[in-house]
Amino acid sequence: MAWEVSDMSGNGPACKMPRMPRACPSSCLSYRGRRLLTSGRRRAQRRQHRLCRIRRRVMRQGDAVFRRGHRIALRPQRKGQHRQAGGQRLVGGEGKRLGPERGDQPVADPVMPRQRGDVRRAVIAMHRHAARQAVAGIKIADQHQIEAARLGAHPAQSLQQTMSQMLTSLLTVLGIIVMMLSLSPSLAVVVLVTIPISVVVTGLIMKRSQRFFVEQWRLTGALTSRVEEAFTGHDLITVFGRRREVDAAFERGNQELFDAGFGAQFISGLIMPLMFFIGSLNYLIIAVIGGLRVAGGTMSLGSVQAFMSYAGQLTHPLSQLASVANLLQSGVASAERVFELLDAEEEPEDQAARSLPAVRRGRVEFDQVAFSYAPDAPLIRDLSLVAEPGHTVAIVGPTGAGKTTLVNLLMRFYDIDAGRITLDGIDITEMRRGDLRGQVGMVLQDTWLFEGTIRENIAYGRPDATDDEVLAAARATFVDRFVHHLPDQYDTVVADEGGNLSAGERQLITIARAFLADPALLILDEATSSVDTRTEVLVQHAMAALRSDRTSFVIAHRLSTIRDADLILMMEDGQIVERGTHDELLAADGAYAALYETQFTAAVA
Repeated sequence: MAWEVSDMSGNGPACKMPRMPRACPSSCLSYRGRRLLTSGRRRAQRRQHRLCRIRRRVMRQGDAVFRRGHRIALRPQRKGQHRQAGGQRLVGGEGKRLGPERGDQPVADPVMPRQRGDVRRAVIAMHRHAARQAVAGIKIADQHQIEAARLGAHPAQSLQQTMSQMLTSLLTVLGIIVMMLSLSPSLAVVVLVTIPISVVVTGLIMKRSQRFFVEQWRLTGALTSRVEEAFTGHDLITVFGRRREVDAAFERGNQELFDAGFGAQFISGLIMPLMFFIGSLNYLIIAVIGGLRVAGGTMSLGSVQAFMSYAGQLTHPLSQLASVANLLQSGVASAERVFELLDAEEEPEDQAARSLPAVRRGRVEFDQVAFSYAPDAPLIRDLSLVAEPGHTVAIVGPTGAGKTTLVNLLMRFYDIDAGRITLDGIDITEMRRGDLRGQVGMVLQDTWLFEGTIRENIAYGRPDATDDEVLAAARATFVDRFVHHLPDQYDTVVADEGGNLSAGERQLITIARAFLADPALLILDEATSSVDTRTEVLVQHAMAALRSDRTSFVIAHRLSTIRDADLILMMEDGQIVERGTHDELLAADGAYAALYETQFTAAVA
């Protein structure tokens, strides 16, 4: 009777089990001597018959392969994907659930995507200074702080169940109160007195546990960030022998999280016992008063029993409401961090600004500009400069001199305190921020590439660009040199944060992106600081092609990269202390000459 069920993949037999015929034989239910079978054998026959029917159904579908009599692997619907009953998707046949299909999502599912969209829009519209604080302090990438209403593995579904439970409990309480009032209004008043007591007790416990829940989610985010840092800096930690310190820091954070979680769960866990205690006390009072009334003949024993039954039923929905309130407490605590982000200062609307024609010449003028991050600490004071159309203006100076702040003012990431900045004679405060920034291209020190093909990354500034335009930009910026060595060339998918490309290759792609966008103004912020000398030559040639015939602002620490600039500004403490060409500043033998001499001496040494 033994037979083999072959694997559907063709790899040989998967298991051995008794052969099940395609059609259930009559012997499955009747054979000679059936009347002499015991009831146990009859049950065994019925089980075997059910297995026959299941087997026939599965074989008709052609989707089942029995492995060792237990596991069932389903036929793939698509490459690498399997489908399971109930709308769940399985990947690679390993049984990993990815979530319900679109048609199985509950009505409340759009709540969380809408909330995530609000957070994203708030971050984009946030004021520059507030955004920097948010990224540094709130940890936007932390899933424990972004998922504001985290009530379970599926927030929207949990929220739906919670609201349904609350509505059911409220209706149950109202119905019980009506029935108790109809039986005995005086006893009903005694019962209703305990409801405010329950509310007060629940409120006091929730208020005390709230700070523990807030601390729990804060520490969860901090611990998650610490683990992420440990994974990211694993090599550095190993080289410097800091594993013990990192482990100790993790243990401290983990213990703090345990203490906060224990406090939150312990205090919030007092709600249910106290609710049952109040319900039992209420039950005892009703029994005493009801017994006295039965003894006095003012109330029948059946009415007292019915009333006590209603009082007992009242405890359950009240406990459910308290439990739901406790559950929502955790969601409110985690939502506070997101609400801080949503309430952060946004960039003011350009109400007085108007749409202006595109920049034609690119003449930039700073006229007695003053700016400070804090009212009592001015950074830029009475700064004036003119960048002629098509000229390259290089800005150099020590760290904290105000170089990056200067270009941020030009981009209107911050508004100036005094003076004016004009572009082709038009005050930039009269221009919409989107129109102004749409005419400025930026190449920063930290390259940013999204997960997509190299072609898509180059065309990010101009999604409507043709393939010929993308290739022309790549050739002009020397991207074409290394792309042809890649297996898929321009269709090569950039890994997470460009991990499959070198720093110089990533920088060349960002330059090609700016070249294709063809901006009227160009800002280069330390574009060659993280590349080697050989790659720097290519980057310099690419930037020279990019700067051609457009006004450019270059922030650089390597003075050798700006010797051909039309104007060099030497800044210290928010002031322009020297200005001129490379040769003029060297001849002046001032701060620029001293800085250049320092770099040259260090390079020779």
